[in-house]
Amino acid sequence: MDNRTKITAVVLAGGRAQRMGGRDKGLLPLGGRPLIAWVLERVAPQVDQVMVSANRNLEQYAAFGHPVVSDAIEGYAGPLAGLHRAMGQAVHPLVLCVPCDTPFLPRDLVRRLHAALDAAGAEIAVAEAGGATHPAVCLCRRDLAANLGGFLARGSRRMGKWQGGLKRVGVTFDDPRAFVNINRPEELAQAPVQGDC
Repeated sequence: MDNRTKITAVVLAGGRAQRMGGRDKGLLPLGGRPLIAWVLERVAPQVDQVMVSANRNLEQYAAFGHPVVSDAIEGYAGPLAGLHRAMGQAVHPLVLCVPCDTPFLPRDLVRRLHAALDAAGAEIAVAEAGGATHPAVCLCRRDLAANLGGFLARGSRRMGKWQGGLKRVGVTFDDPRAFVNINRPEELAQAPVQGDC
């Protein structure tokens, strides 16, 4: 893989987690390990650099061995703020974005997103499964940072809206379970901890 195709991943763990009662979702245990540990295990082997986007408990996140970046925009501005900060820190031209609450991501996620991005000559590739789009699971070009910065400066926060203004390609995965978001305590309690999606 040459430098033009190397990838930085950012794991988004910077939200308020209001549906989890404000607890830091990435650090909550699933099967005895923090949720973010599951995500890192899936994603790290697929990319060349990993960063964690977090706005609290920075030392705990740093203990996973990857750089931690915090939003430049104050007030928990949402996942796009985390992605934007990561774009500014990424050392590679492609940036993978994944949330910290999707522990069963496909092990071929990056390969398939990257292939679709290149084939379509797109600016961003977004995961789809089970008839749903998962905008927080995407591969984009780092040079979109200025575009995203302008979008955020206008007060917009919705990831799907930003992506809708780009040259975008959807990538369909067979198993929707691979993109399950764990947003609530009952979802965490019911999540499987064995097997591969």
